[in-house]
Amino acid sequence: MAPTDPLTDVVRAVRDALDGGPAYAPQPRLSDAALPPGTALVLRTSGSTGNPREVALGAAALRASANATHERLGGPGRWLLVLPPTHVAGVQVINRSVVAGTEARVGTPDRFTPAGFAALATDFLADDVRAYVSVVPTQLHRLVVAADDGDPAGLDALARFDAVLVGGAATPAPLLARARAAGVRAVTTYGMSETSGGCVYDGVPLAGVRVRLAGPAPGPSAGPDEIGTGVVELSGPVLAEGYVGDPEATAAAFRTDPDGTRWFRTSDLGRLDGDRLTVLGRADDVILTGGVNVAPGAVEDVLAEHLESLGTPCEVCVVGVPDAEWGQAVVAVLALPGRTPSAAASGRTDLTDGGGELLAGLRSAVGQRLGAPAAPRRVYVTVALPARGPGKVDRRAVRDAVVRAERESAREPVRP
Repeated sequence: MAPTDPLTDVVRAVRDALDGGPAYAPQPRLSDAALPPGTALVLRTSGSTGNPREVALGAAALRASANATHERLGGPGRWLLVLPPTHVAGVQVINRSVVAGTEARVGTPDRFTPAGFAALATDFLADDVRAYVSVVPTQLHRLVVAADDGDPAGLDALARFDAVLVGGAATPAPLLARARAAGVRAVTTYGMSETSGGCVYDGVPLAGVRVRLAGPAPGPSAGPDEIGTGVVELSGPVLAEGYVGDPEATAAAFRTDPDGTRWFRTSDLGRLDGDRLTVLGRADDVILTGGVNVAPGAVEDVLAEHLESLGTPCEVCVVGVPDAEWGQAVVAVLALPGRTPSAAASGRTDLTDGGGELLAGLRSAVGQRLGAPAAPRRVYVTVALPARGPGKVDRRAVRDAVVRAERESAREPVRP
């Protein structure tokens, strides 16, 4: 790479760390706590369950992750970086390149546009070598929308990659189907910093990775039979050493069975069908409404499919807000560009009421698939959903915006 390539220093730091050199932290350290022996990378969590923590990843875990990824995808290749190299998904693009001995090339992760990606990818794909890229659902959504609006160059370029990893958040089924119909070799990924990033691809664990469920989800659940549902736990050579300077959190999240197998307990609910994992959403995001547990992810999937069928593909976030009658009310927030002032311009996530005919259609679609308790009682629209990391919706910020909107509204709750 040219000396001016912005990845040069990062690649060198990752390579040195994998070879036993100083550990690399792409963001300023949160403390001066000592690192576990063998630490190669120190990555921050997104802080979705509280304050961010620092995760210590060893060189062996990073190499195992990279090798298992290439094995699943069909062999080593070159990687295009269009994600921030400060989070696990972006750093893993560099790690895989270093482990494979191939070149990574940097894009413009802070200014991702369909036109910019098309130009960047066209240049990157000029060489006759296997090519990979990792994106978040928001980026994929932008390419699909641009194609539907008459500018398919970005989506066409994406379809030329040998594999496209899509992760960081759940990918709506209609978006995934639309991309695959355009020829995109999309592979959904599930994982987190504590598992060296994605370790379950298209629902199937990578080589060496194991999945189990820690007991059933508590209470009744809306929708299909939830037998076999529980908190997801992951095992394998990709696990982190633990949290830096936080032995209590490490002991709570990383547990060792009597046979010596080490497991990481996630905060997600999942369902296993044989060896295939379906992630239902975070356990602490489950909405308890009228005594029934509702998984927001399941509702979001139905809403996304319904909106796609209406020709209105958009991002969806479902949250539970306090409700005097139901305990919590299921509320949907849709990101429809152009409908409200931007969050950046207003300094907050502004919502407008999207009730009436829209709400009636959404309630009907969800009620038919998941049952009446899961049907949203209110719907709001905004320009963009607030984020807390690459491709990750900040549900807490969405919930706060809904609560604020509820205070400003005197509307009566929707009856079943």
